[in-house]
Amino acid sequence: MKRVTMADVAREAKVSKNTVSLALRGSAELPEATRRRIEEVARHLGYEKSPAVSRVMSLLRSGRTPGSVGTIALMNANQDAKAFREHPTIPSYVAGCTTRAAELGYATDTFWLHEPGLSGARWLEILQSRGISGVIFIGMMRENRLPDFIRPVVEAFPCVVTGVRTRQPALSFACTDHHIVALRAFERSLSLGYKRPGLVLDPGIDDLVERRFSAGYRTGQVHLPPADRLEPFTDVAAARENPALFRTWLEKEKPDVIFTLYNVVRHWLEDLAIPVPGKMGLIQLEWRRSRPDWAGMDQHNDIVGAAAVDMMAGLVFSGEKGIPPFPRATLVGPTWVDGATVRQN
Repeated sequence: MKRVTMADVAREAKVSKNTVSLALRGSAELPEATRRRIEEVARHLGYEKSPAVSRVMSLLRSGRTPGSVGTIALMNANQDAKAFREHPTIPSYVAGCTTRAAELGYATDTFWLHEPGLSGARWLEILQSRGISGVIFIGMMRENRLPDFIRPVVEAFPCVVTGVRTRQPALSFACTDHHIVALRAFERSLSLGYKRPGLVLDPGIDDLVERRFSAGYRTGQVHLPPADRLEPFTDVAAARENPALFRTWLEKEKPDVIFTLYNVVRHWLEDLAIPVPGKMGLIQLEWRRSRPDWAGMDQHNDIVGAAAVDMMAGLVFSGEKGIPPFPRATLVGPTWVDGATVRQN
């Protein structure tokens, strides 16, 4: 018989799942009549908390910090098996996940999605044998589609993705708000007195985030005269081999500040004897501590990782698993980091 979930109770009681959660915890935030009505609906439907949820709530009510209320799998979905340690940005997601998981009482176990020779059935067997509560996919950088072979795992466990929105299957995800990253960078550049912002971005990266970078850039351009709305430079891969392509774009569009993800843009400008920030401002759309002199947008990938764990804990608590009919999103806003690559007010 199909297990009754918190979502079933919410649907029957015509309230949100959060309201059901509060009611079943006896929260004083709700009127007593509302709590009793929801409790009655839950009893009528035969709703029962999972053993894992009951254990978590018992520990929380006791006031003790749980040592481990379950184990979350952190699945390295990057093609590089060492990405959790050596990639420029992925370790920040991992750090956020592990820190938040520990705060909630979860252990974490790490896996590499592209481990040779493992089928979906074998992955399912491994994760079940390890007592995994849910799976967080981290590090997808080439595409936003999980490989077909992992579908048995996706259907059997609650799953969350960090960094990007997935398709086929579409899962709930936590990521930075890429649209706001570009828009806030654009707005900050205007406040610094720049008139002709330009964008240097590989289209593959933009496609990975469903063109939210370029959408934020285009939104910012609405505030400019048509003559100052520049076309982005997208031939980044080709320009790494032939920088003259970048120079041609630069001479045609004449930007006075550039938004980018790539340190190589700074080298191209140096080779052209264009001083930064004297004649050209540079703003990183993904500011990194390894480049502290750059101005840019801190995407807070560690907070994104923590948000993914919060989403996972919610799914485990409500007993949800499999491909959700309505994937949810948690978007984390960026903050501006001042630096030496832009003029100062």
